[in-house]
Amino acid sequence: MKRKRQLAILNLIEKEDISTQEELSKRLTELGFNVTQATVSRDIKELKLLKVPSGIKGTKYGFSGDSLAKNGSSPHKFNVIMSQAVLNCDYANNMVIVKTMQGMAQGVAFVIDSLNDKSIMGSIAGDDTIFIVTKTEELAMALCDVIKNL
Repeated sequence: MKRKRQLAILNLIEKEDISTQEELSKRLTELGFNVTQATVSRDIKELKLLKVPSGIKGTKYGFSGDSLAKNGSSPHKFNVIMSQAVLNCDYANNMVIVKTMQGMAQGVAFVIDSLNDKSIMGSIAGDDTIFIVTKTEELAMALCDVIKNL
């Protein structure tokens, strides 16, 4: 039952912008799963879901390692790269600037690009700085929050 529920969660977050545990619980109930908030919380933790920028609601649940896993990497490597390489993240209007340790911007930019977030219009990485353009200031703020929380 747990495996089916977690697969349902992955399918839901892939197809829908779900931004709260309450929304996820409601959708799972509609699909026939009897869940509590604690169950959903544990599933989110076990699946290593993160809040990622969303063009509709600001942020949504996403699985950061999805495209990285296809390239032979893992969500754990994603978290290690971000936690060890990113020094600061800030935004102005719809632009995000990520400061990294020297020589790490390309790797961090790869991770950010691997999110396949439709709110990111493009990114450019130098040696220790990444410049990202989002569609709106709200999405820039949400992306910055996600990066800082990693």
